[in-house]
Amino acid sequence: MVLGRTFQEELKQKKISAEEAAKLVKSGDWLEYSHFVMVPKALDAALARRKDELRNVVVRGVCMQATPQVALVEPKFEHFIYCSGFYSSYERKIGDRCQSFVTNYSRNPLDFRRGNATPLRLAFIATTPMDKHGYFNFGTSCSHTQAVCDIADIVVVETNSTAPVCLGGEQNGLPISKVDYVVEGDNEPIPVFPQDIPATDVEKKIAELIVAQIEDRSCIQLGIGGLANYVGKVLAQSDLKDLGMHSEMMCDAFIDLYESGKLTGKYKEFGKYKMTYTFAMGSRRLYDFLHYNQECATFPVDVTNDPRRIGLNDKVVSINNALMVDLYAQVASEMIDFRHISGPGGQLDFVLGAYYSKGGKSFLCLPSTRVLEDGRQISRIVPFIPQGMTITDSRTVVDYVVTEYGLAHMAGKTNWQRAENLIQIAHPNFQDELIQAAQKQGIWTKTNKIG
Repeated sequence: MVLGRTFQEELKQKKISAEEAAKLVKSGDWLEYSHFVMVPKALDAALARRKDELRNVVVRGVCMQATPQVALVEPKFEHFIYCSGFYSSYERKIGDRCQSFVTNYSRNPLDFRRGNATPLRLAFIATTPMDKHGYFNFGTSCSHTQAVCDIADIVVVETNSTAPVCLGGEQNGLPISKVDYVVEGDNEPIPVFPQDIPATDVEKKIAELIVAQIEDRSCIQLGIGGLANYVGKVLAQSDLKDLGMHSEMMCDAFIDLYESGKLTGKYKEFGKYKMTYTFAMGSRRLYDFLHYNQECATFPVDVTNDPRRIGLNDKVVSINNALMVDLYAQVASEMIDFRHISGPGGQLDFVLGAYYSKGGKSFLCLPSTRVLEDGRQISRIVPFIPQGMTITDSRTVVDYVVTEYGLAHMAGKTNWQRAENLIQIAHPNFQDELIQAAQKQGIWTKTNKIG
């Protein structure tokens, strides 16, 4: 606050319209939107309307839960180039109009602050309205928002009164002294992430296999989707007690655990008694639960996803999805046929964090097969990761791989042991050809038991 000026006076001076904010953008600029459900919709729409006045403007986002208008109006990358660090369903639907910037999620703050990423001229950030202390809270997306604001030349916030105030932690908001302009948004309800996605029979089987491996006092990390939700439900109905939560994403499944009395955080070392996370996506129930909730603590992603911090907690259980795994235990979770499905996110961080944790376990989960557009069924366990896919998790760090047919333990195993363990959890229709492939690759010996 400027000496002699109240927060409200400073706010009044800094208020502008979305159209005025969009006029701050120049051709050739790089700018960043806030992430996940904290979508700066008014600013995005106003910028999209300036398409014909601008060229080569690069806009970055992460897993946006609304279709970026700057991508919709630009089919040829002449005016706007939209990039995402982790594809949402909205970003996948716009296909080639969305480009990927590849980074491990937890490295974003360091990459920005160390100058590894292209400098940002503007940040368009959705926040809660200013509080009586002159602060704008980042809502459900602590993420690397502070780092974005630290390096941007101009910071514009778009307020939304429907976003919850999410307590930290650290770096979960900005004082008005560090905000250049304020746009009052339309207060359209922040997007909800569907929670009514039923778990498939395959996901239910995978969840049951994993839950059988979880002990009292375990510290849980869950990913996105039907599997995560079902794991939460099974845990909530189990006899387990004194579980903790340290997760990249806060989702509705953790509310179920909390309300069942299973989630206490009593035995955590980092964030004791707290539900620790860096972003939240879920139902309105989740957002209402988070609002000013002292039981929860949001941190920037380089804190929550730091494997060294994750590993401070005992019995970390990390549960994430994968797309494909080969017989060497290389795991691909991002691409199919050169097409981005998601991104690296924090999967590797939690695989490593669980390894550093005393009694920790990480589970990479996938159905044993997938069906192609022509109706053919193929195995997700393959001899070797094919062209058109990238490796998310190195074979040297993978712990457990899980399909509906069982768990395959990879840690400490030889190549031929890995091949055998993985073939045992492959779909029976593909086991013979996988054995033949393993023989050709020299990773099948006479001591192998199957085949």
